[in-house]
Amino acid sequence: MTDELHEQDHMHDPTEATAVLDGADQAVTPVESAVIEEVHGEGPVSFGRWLLELVVMVAIAFALATVIRTYVVQPYVIPTGSMIPTIEISDRVLANKFVYFFSKPQAGDIVVFDDPTGQKETLIKRVIAVEGQTVDVDGGRVYVDGEPLDEPYTHGKRTEPQVVPLPYTVPPGHIWVMGDNRTNSTDSRTFGPVPLRRVHGKAVLRIWPLARFGTL
Repeated sequence: MTDELHEQDHMHDPTEATAVLDGADQAVTPVESAVIEEVHGEGPVSFGRWLLELVVMVAIAFALATVIRTYVVQPYVIPTGSMIPTIEISDRVLANKFVYFFSKPQAGDIVVFDDPTGQKETLIKRVIAVEGQTVDVDGGRVYVDGEPLDEPYTHGKRTEPQVVPLPYTVPPGHIWVMGDNRTNSTDSRTFGPVPLRRVHGKAVLRIWPLARFGTL
């Protein structure tokens, strides 16, 4: 009798075994849970949410581009031949717009500014003199404060007076500009000094055509 009892004690109930197995199947480790979440994700993203994210990204990109063009750098297309051969017609240049937040234009800078005549949207010329300096032209050469300028960028072309009487002292808050192509340039000799508030920036880089890519 005792032996039979021992035998019964060692026998397993089939339903009990199934329950144990079912419980084992339902038990999921933390690692397995993470794998399941990674595979299944949070479900498909709705079209509305995708569209909203796209609109937000486009708006941010547009805002950044506007800020960069307004305060950092902006490309310009050269409209005239007044800076030949330094810059040719239809060249593309980048103008540094923030540099004049911290300093004023200096003689020799190539600047982009509003066209005082209104014939073009913008013009590009070289700064010859700044406020307080006196400009004069004599014998085909430019003089600033009585000293002749060394101007290799004109390639020997003579400078002649135009409309504005010379000598001329540049008033505060203005600059005197001329094109490198002195015999074919409408500049401060015609329209006078340019107000600093009309200056967009300093041309620093030619980006097109690629064959002449480089700093100015």
